[in-house]
Amino acid sequence: MSSKVNIGIIGTGMMGHEHIQNFNLLDDAQVIALADTDETMLAKAVELNQDKARSSADFESLLSDPNIDALVIATPNFHHIDVLPAALQSGKAILCEKPLCTNLQDTQRICDSVGDSGQVFQVGMEYRFKPALADMIDRVDRGDIGRLHMLSIREHRFPFLPKVADWNRFNANTGGTLVEKCCHFFDLMRRIVASEPVSVLASAGQSVNHLDERYNGQTPDIWDNGYVIFDFANGARALLDLCMFAEGSRHSEELAAVGDKAKVECLLPQNIVTHGHRDTWAVEQYPINVDEAILKAGYHSGATYFQNRAFLDAVKGLAPVIVSADDGHRAVAMGVAAQMAASQQRRVDMKEFGL
Repeated sequence: MSSKVNIGIIGTGMMGHEHIQNFNLLDDAQVIALADTDETMLAKAVELNQDKARSSADFESLLSDPNIDALVIATPNFHHIDVLPAALQSGKAILCEKPLCTNLQDTQRICDSVGDSGQVFQVGMEYRFKPALADMIDRVDRGDIGRLHMLSIREHRFPFLPKVADWNRFNANTGGTLVEKCCHFFDLMRRIVASEPVSVLASAGQSVNHLDERYNGQTPDIWDNGYVIFDFANGARALLDLCMFAEGSRHSEELAAVGDKAKVECLLPQNIVTHGHRDTWAVEQYPINVDEAILKAGYHSGATYFQNRAFLDAVKGLAPVIVSADDGHRAVAMGVAAQMAASQQRRVDMKEFGL
């Protein structure tokens, strides 16, 4: 491998573009190849990369290119399983956007393949790498709040953005909102609580968004709001509060971890952490400063830059993979279980999925 890691990006939609912009900020990476079947998005990607990469409608050509060290898979959710088996056979390092796949049969298939290959494989769970969230997680890990008992995650935001061919309007393409969107949050729950989920209760549905839209005569069925509660093996519990018709929110994301000694909160996209103490009732506030160029390179409060930095370090053998294929599988399992709990109006045990 040269001093720079040569990157090939498969899928040049919104996240593909974000990856290009962030790799361009990293001195030891260069995007040298792009693949997508959508000519408009591919042309935009070539422009963002300042015409430094070859482009193709054929992703297989990237798999066989000996000059490419690592691949980023950023195609639509349902298409990951069409790319990943062959990408794994290429032996190249892989960063696959979330969700790993849209169902557990496919995620397990990928986990099994990754386990046999031994190659670098990271799942794109950007939220772990948001600077303020990383600070919050460090405080929990250090025991600053004592023993964690409750974690709450609130995302009140805008509706799903338009995607190529509006693929994200239907559960069949995404795995459902609690898989597609919320696997990020379920991954955070596992990471912050540091335990495995044992059961879930949920209430969710489609109340406002996309009801008047039609695609080939079909109405979108993607959910736009819900509450999800997971119980964990260590006795902690975690709540997700999701609303996707709340554009006027003061903070789009609010996370709170409460222990027996203190409470720590993370407010996004402002990148603010607060730390409240039970004994003194004092609340300290810590603005987390992020370079403006990093913030402008995407939609995730700077997370993609730090995620891609971690991926490059793993590719170069300087650090372990932070978000594994198994992490991706378990996040999808939590999403599937939550979808089932809401649809069937019952408590769902994770042992139903062998977890």
